[in-house]
Amino acid sequence: MTDEQLVKECVSGNTIAQKKFYDLFARKMMGVCLRYTNNVEEAEDVLQDGFIKIFGKLADFESKGSLEGWVRRIMVNTALDQYRKNKKHQNDVDVDLVGYKLEKDDYIIETITAQDLLKIVQAIPEGYRVVFNLFAIEGYSHKEIAERLGVTESTSKSQYSRAKSLLRKLLIENNIVEESEREH
Repeated sequence: MTDEQLVKECVSGNTIAQKKFYDLFARKMMGVCLRYTNNVEEAEDVLQDGFIKIFGKLADFESKGSLEGWVRRIMVNTALDQYRKNKKHQNDVDVDLVGYKLEKDDYIIETITAQDLLKIVQAIPEGYRVVFNLFAIEGYSHKEIAERLGVTESTSKSQYSRAKSLLRKLLIENNIVEESEREH
C-alpha cells in the first residue's frame, strides 16, 4: 500500500489502516518527542497529542512532500506547543540578549550510542534542549527558531551555544569523550 493509499484509507475511517499508519510512524516519532521532553511520560503525551493532530489533519495532506516529513513537522510543532505551554511554569533563568560566539568546529562523536546521547540531551535545561534540537537536529535557522519560540535571534544563538557547552561538559563528566577532545 502506498502512502497515498494509506492516507486515503485512514481518512475514510478504516481502523486497520489507522493502526497501520500509527505502527508505521510511532516508534520513529517517539524518538523525536523524547528529544524535546524531560522524560518518557511527557514524550508519550506529546506523541499522543501529535497523532490526534495528525489524524485530524490527514485529509489536508497533499502528497507533495514525504508523508514522514509531514508527520515529523506536526510532531515537532506539537512538542513546541507543549514546551511553550510549560514554559510559564519553569523556574529556569531566561537567557539575556547577549550574543555568544558560536564555535566554528563542531565535532562529531562517533562512539556514543543514541540512547546515551538522548539521556545526556535530556539532562540539559529545556530551553537549551529545544533550541539545540531545532537547530542541530531539525535544521531550522536561528531566525526561524526565534520566530517559533517568540525570542530574539541572539537568544536562540546563545541558547544553542550554551547547550553545546553544557553537552560537552556532560559528555566529559560521563567519560564519553576525553577532555582533550573538547578543543577539536
